[in-house]
Amino acid sequence: MTRKEFLYLSGVTTTSIPVVNSLQSIQKITDSYKITERMPVLFLGHGSPMNGIEDNEFVREFKSQVAKLEKPNAIIVVSAHWETKGTKVTAMDNPRTIHDFGGFPKALYEVQYPAPGSPAPGSPALAGEISNIVQPTGTVELDHNWGLDHGAWTVVKHLFPNADVPVIQLSLDVSLSPMQHYELAKQLKSLRDKGILIIGSGNIVHNLGMIAWNKLNQNYGYDWAIEANSKMKKWILDGDHKSLIEYKKQGKAFELAVPTPEHYLPLLYTMGLKQQGDNPIIFNNKSLGGSLTMTSVKLG
Repeated sequence: MTRKEFLYLSGVTTTSIPVVNSLQSIQKITDSYKITERMPVLFLGHGSPMNGIEDNEFVREFKSQVAKLEKPNAIIVVSAHWETKGTKVTAMDNPRTIHDFGGFPKALYEVQYPAPGSPAPGSPALAGEISNIVQPTGTVELDHNWGLDHGAWTVVKHLFPNADVPVIQLSLDVSLSPMQHYELAKQLKSLRDKGILIIGSGNIVHNLGMIAWNKLNQNYGYDWAIEANSKMKKWILDGDHKSLIEYKKQGKAFELAVPTPEHYLPLLYTMGLKQQGDNPIIFNNKSLGGSLTMTSVKLG
């Protein structure tokens, strides 16, 4: 199937975000970056905010997947917990650590992750350059108010505990379709070759309204959660991005697994960043509380 046929079958119109392939469009971003091997791209099932301070099997696997990586020049996180009107990117020198949750132990609220932002040493105005890369012009706005929410810092702090790598966040525009999110991500592909680690942070099955709280610490999933998670994994491994993008057409199990899109959409950013030769690795493939999965993905 040609790309044109794929876009037609997926319902993409001329209003969709176009893909930019020009290497010149990322020249400014990378002039001062040290050369690295192509960075992988991750989707991390972040689960409970408590994972930010716990040493559990999920956290240990996060660490394992990046243990052999060269230190990145910068990190971009697409978190489920920053939804906006229009796409935004954090553009402050020192992003604050946001404790965007309630009812947890005091120790969790005391955590600070003081990673530099953008502009920052080694990350020359990266936020501004992302704003220039993504077309049409004006698609991505610079933000000076947000910071790093728990979808970002609770996972990144385990990967780089010294907080010595610049971290910026890219928001989820609530007005975009799943295909438009996917197409936006594709415009950022070349950054992987410039030492930038891009992370989607969410949960592919996430229905807090149906959690069995008495089984939250058990590997337990409802039938519909297991069905949806199994199909998603197959599509990830098969490279069937069309089915992943069209998750709303996949029946009742998916309606229950993805009742709202914010925790699922970061997966589409990870898939949109896939390049030739990237073999998906699935890890942390467990269900919790019946209606949540920690399933995570590494490409490259």
